[in-house]
Amino acid sequence: MTGALITGALAAPTAGASEPTRTPGGAAEARGAAIAAARAAKAGIDWTDCPADWNLAKPIQCGYVTVPLDYAKPNGRTIKIAVDRIGNTGTASERQGSLIYNPGGPGGSGLKFPTRVTNKNPLWTKTAKAYDFVGFDPRGVGHSAAISCVDPQEFVKAPKMDPVPDSEADKRAQRKLAAEYADGCKERSGWMLPHMTTPNTARDIDVIRAALGDKKLNYLGVSYGTYIGGVYATLFPDHVRRLIVDSVVNPSREKIWYQANLDQDVAFEMRWDDWKAWVAKNDAAYHIGDTPEKVQAQWEKLRATAKKSPIGGVVGPAELLGFFQSAPYYDSSWTTVAEVWRDYLAGDEKALVEAAGPDLSDTAGNIASENGNAVYTAVECADAKWPTSWRKWDRDNTRLHRDYPFLTWSNAWMNLPCATWPSKQHTPLEVGAAKGLPKTLVVQSTRDAATPYEGAVELHKRLKGSRLITEKDAGSHGVTGLVNACINDRVDAYLLKGTVDAKDVTCAPHATPKPAKAGAAKAAGAVE
Repeated sequence: MTGALITGALAAPTAGASEPTRTPGGAAEARGAAIAAARAAKAGIDWTDCPADWNLAKPIQCGYVTVPLDYAKPNGRTIKIAVDRIGNTGTASERQGSLIYNPGGPGGSGLKFPTRVTNKNPLWTKTAKAYDFVGFDPRGVGHSAAISCVDPQEFVKAPKMDPVPDSEADKRAQRKLAAEYADGCKERSGWMLPHMTTPNTARDIDVIRAALGDKKLNYLGVSYGTYIGGVYATLFPDHVRRLIVDSVVNPSREKIWYQANLDQDVAFEMRWDDWKAWVAKNDAAYHIGDTPEKVQAQWEKLRATAKKSPIGGVVGPAELLGFFQSAPYYDSSWTTVAEVWRDYLAGDEKALVEAAGPDLSDTAGNIASENGNAVYTAVECADAKWPTSWRKWDRDNTRLHRDYPFLTWSNAWMNLPCATWPSKQHTPLEVGAAKGLPKTLVVQSTRDAATPYEGAVELHKRLKGSRLITEKDAGSHGVTGLVNACINDRVDAYLLKGTVDAKDVTCAPHATPKPAKAGAAKAAGAVE
């Protein structure tokens, strides 16, 4: 989850004159993208029933779209991008094309998007009448030339080192692990690494658009998917029809990606505090502590217990954090995490071990988990030039940890492979739409942990004519998936009619989760 982007042919290169045609926004790539899109439009997609092990039942259909590995060499090596779809549920006259979805990551698969129709998700019934819902595995993910950096069974083994270092020796050990991970990426997937960039994923989406037969793109991107959307709008502004970005990565070149992760540490601490206050308020249900301070003390006690002797032999501080960080991430996890914690304190550690520990028998899940982490690392390391000085990493994260200890060191170690990355690191694209971009929609909660609110403000400035919908005093990640009529109605109006408000809008927060009875945890406001 963490540690928790003009016609392309006219886009200016982002690097120096010595390399004018090989930059992420360069002219050679733009020509290659146009060639690939033209080929895809002619070829279309051979839709069939999905393979059984994809777990996508009829009437969802699956297929592949061929794209260049390197858009500067459109006649060179190609890879196949896995896509799926479900047709619009309305009449032929109601149909407005395809709606392509990306859930974030980097490393997330969008193939479950059509299940919003088969599962009759009430938030999307109106939109489903007008659009085919199309998901895809981005390059390197899942069924799209999957990359890997380490054996998946080794990747999930636990317990791992406590992310908070006690000594310089601990830091040296973590640095060694990060460097070995980077080397593993090169050894197992080196041929893909230079091409695992956000601009290339944006180009892949344009090829998918062409293969679908759509003249213009309709797109919904969440989390990292917002950065893909911003990059797409920069490279292909006149290819956009509808574009919604939800829970926004700050697209500033100064933020991608080192500073963005430091900013995330601050925001996670804020949202962790929100959750502790909620747990304390609902102490009658959870018996963890009736003040945020008491809840924090219980967390530190739990952490110390797991450090001294991993719970169930597998849940140490790193595994605890992997599970508990879902609470500041998503409101839909608030009751689940609190219940597991409550039950542990009452003497039942089984649920905690099952929730936070690995399942070595789930080989498919472990492959997906390792692949997701590999793609996360590969994209962030390839998109931008990272600091190579350990002194800078150490200074910045030591300083942040003093005031924001919840996630800081964990996030640092997750991203540290980028300091010794064995493949080309690019200069980020200067995100910002040139002429030709229609009205777009930016949606964001003010207390989001994974993508701080400032990112939405920044992208809103850069996408001329965009409208910003702010969910005030809320912090769940992925706002368009929550029940909030102020937001849901505007998303429907935009997708169905292309209408937006005359000015930016501030919405009240969605309903706060309510404690559920034991064994029936389900957060208020969340619709799966």
